[in-house]
Amino acid sequence: MGLWTKLLKKQGSQYSDIDSESLKAVQEICGYHFRNLDLLLLALTHRSYYKPTDKLHARESNERLEYLGDSVLGLIIADLLYKDHPDLREGRLTKMKAMLVNEITLANVGKKYKLNEQLRLSVEEDKLGGRMRPSIISDAVESILGAIYLDGGLPAACDVIHRLIYSHKQEILSDKSQKNHKGELLELMQSRGEGMPYYEVESETGPDHDKQFTVIVNVGSNKIGNGTGHTKKEAEQKAAAMALELVKSQKEPPKDSE
Repeated sequence: MGLWTKLLKKQGSQYSDIDSESLKAVQEICGYHFRNLDLLLLALTHRSYYKPTDKLHARESNERLEYLGDSVLGLIIADLLYKDHPDLREGRLTKMKAMLVNEITLANVGKKYKLNEQLRLSVEEDKLGGRMRPSIISDAVESILGAIYLDGGLPAACDVIHRLIYSHKQEILSDKSQKNHKGELLELMQSRGEGMPYYEVESETGPDHDKQFTVIVNVGSNKIGNGTGHTKKEAEQKAAAMALELVKSQKEPPKDSE
């Protein structure tokens, strides 16, 4: 038995040896040590991990932490960019932020630091390649950041975000393989003075482990694009890509039919 597992058992923890090693690994990667390890374990738990027959209180997954972490990440990245680039206008800052917090970036971060290897997935989801699925990895990264925020506050979250993401800003922003259609659409619409694009989920189908989202993008009262994907973020990017093609080919977006 390793020293880490012995310490957990001494503290009265009920984690398995596998969980204990995962908790240790993630803390070392993040450079942050939790006071409440239950938060970190929850952040690593995908919704597929529990069977439907498990008791309700035992079925908690990282989805709520993901929601929180997404907002924490957005706030901290926006704050860092605002302070570091006083010469840049809103449109450019928005585009940079979108590239630093999008699914591609977060999934790459998760794989680079091997955070995906520590996730708690069902056997079935693991066999289907869930451990390498960008949406699952990026959600887990956001969940970990949400857990760090709850455990150590904004300064702790800022330190980890700076270390894992912001310190690699130039590399991320210069990655030409990333196509941030949402950021490009926002910048284009602002330059034309046509208002802010906003996104709505039109439909949601499929089982929990294989959802399909259809999203529409609007400017004012006009629908200018739609897209479908396994996550809302993926669907939004596809909707933005369609909208870009339409906006660039026309002087004005088409009016909705009466």
